[in-house]
Amino acid sequence: MRLVKPSFEIMTKLNREKILKKIEMAGRTCYKSDSGYTEETGSEFLKKIVKRGHLSVIEHVSVTVKFICDRGVTHELVRHRLCAFSQESTRYCNYSGGVTFIIPPWVDIEEGEYTKDSNRPLFETRNEVYWFGAMLFAEETYKDLLKFNWAPQQARSVLPNSLKTEIVTTANLREWKHIFSLRTSMAAHPQIREIMIPLQTKFGNILPELF
Repeated sequence: MRLVKPSFEIMTKLNREKILKKIEMAGRTCYKSDSGYTEETGSEFLKKIVKRGHLSVIEHVSVTVKFICDRGVTHELVRHRLCAFSQESTRYCNYSGGVTFIIPPWVDIEEGEYTKDSNRPLFETRNEVYWFGAMLFAEETYKDLLKFNWAPQQARSVLPNSLKTEIVTTANLREWKHIFSLRTSMAAHPQIREIMIPLQTKFGNILPELF
């Protein structure tokens, strides 16, 4: 059994100058103000359209992100309609070689490979004891069902939300802005906040005018 923390990778090469230029050229088409364009006007133009609420212009730029997270997080992520998703399939992926689980933020266990009989971590609270035991039992049961000739798509029924999954998500900047507004709020689930807050920071480092 392998335990890992959630992570993400921005797969799109984000070039600030090119993004600003594309947004500005699209936006100026609406106003026929091409003559006002220079290499330095993109930032101010973006600020103006955001202030006006003319956010359809930022839909011309899309960003692809690969998430490694638990399936509970992806159940929430795929509710966003204006995205393209490609996700690791538990129907076709066979985890007989070992199951990977995502460590939730309220469980204090180090990442690594663990077995039932050796290298158990030292637990300080019942949170760790019960969660770790549940993951071990889920992995053992899953592997046993495969030995009983269950197909992966059948054996997956015993795997929990903590199962590691990978999902590639593509959305335009307006939809990412919407996702962040919902999934970084205090009302959002702590596991999706754990991954969306640092992702929003990455976006904000490139486009502070927008994020």
